[in-house]
Amino acid sequence: MAGLVRPDVLQMPLYQVQDSVGLLKLDAMENPHRLPTELQQQLGARLGAVALNRYPAARTRDLAGALAGHAQVPDGFTLMLGNGSDELISLLALACAIPGALVLAPVPGFVMVAISAQLQGLQFVGVPLQPDFELDEPAMLAAIYRHRPAIVYLAYPNNPTANLWDEGVMERIIAAAPGLVVIDEAYQPFAGRSFMGRLNRYRNVVLMRTLSKFGLAGVRIGYLVGPRALMDQIDKVRPPYNISVLNAECALFALEHADEFARQAQDIMTQRASLLQALADMDGVVAYRSDANMVLVRITASDPAASSAVLQRMKTRGVLVKNVSAMHPLLTNCLRLTVGTATENRAMLAALKASL
Repeated sequence: MAGLVRPDVLQMPLYQVQDSVGLLKLDAMENPHRLPTELQQQLGARLGAVALNRYPAARTRDLAGALAGHAQVPDGFTLMLGNGSDELISLLALACAIPGALVLAPVPGFVMVAISAQLQGLQFVGVPLQPDFELDEPAMLAAIYRHRPAIVYLAYPNNPTANLWDEGVMERIIAAAPGLVVIDEAYQPFAGRSFMGRLNRYRNVVLMRTLSKFGLAGVRIGYLVGPRALMDQIDKVRPPYNISVLNAECALFALEHADEFARQAQDIMTQRASLLQALADMDGVVAYRSDANMVLVRITASDPAASSAVLQRMKTRGVLVKNVSAMHPLLTNCLRLTVGTATENRAMLAALKASL
């Protein structure tokens, strides 16, 4: 492949999606609930009437307006759609890819931030979290002063650690940042807190969300909220038809039935509390606080490969979770468990206990 593909791409690992066929899938922070049968039928009829022969511009404008209302976007701010958060991260890197530009983020964090920076020719600097997965404020501020990053990412809550960070620390990082600060609120439906209502306090903050955790992971809709003048510039690098008309229609339908998705989110939070209690009573694991729809657990065995062994044993018992121990040294022997339904969580807990 030398000479045909960029050398840095040749050296990159492939982003692997685990095969989940025949397994209870609790590895990807998906909403475990499907639409009720009646709503499935209504959505099917509605999608059947979509004008597939037309480009989707008009319907995506409708979706942007509906999302702005649903998310309570402040006056003076506007919203840009992306094909999931992944595309928005790539577009931000593309818009800010001036020579020598740098992206900075706490690590461990969402892997696509570093990948998108590399693919757009930006440097990436990761600042390790503290051992309890809180932000290391002195290290973050020192890195900002040293590197003067074009973009700083702050996840709220963070993936894969699932925790909300101290807002005072985040405020001071925002104040120190010379460039753009992106607050990633992908897991906001389960967090109960948001920076949306205070965006107008800042000159340099944009807020990113996704409908994947809302319950539409298969639809691939993300959105970025920021000051209108800034978003008009970022929007220049967005492909004009990046959201399909079918995806837009699905998302509009979901927003019209937001009460059903709110009910699902409430159930997930209830199940999260039960899951955390059960894990606290289980020998051989330590579970960390969660403000998302996932729980990070550490296998307490001294063998550094214990999490890999536990993952494989759980798979033989029909349950798939995520081994994140290779992402960062702070995650040694850590597994990430998606919060499922009550029945799914019981099966996952039984498989975990039997696999330790």
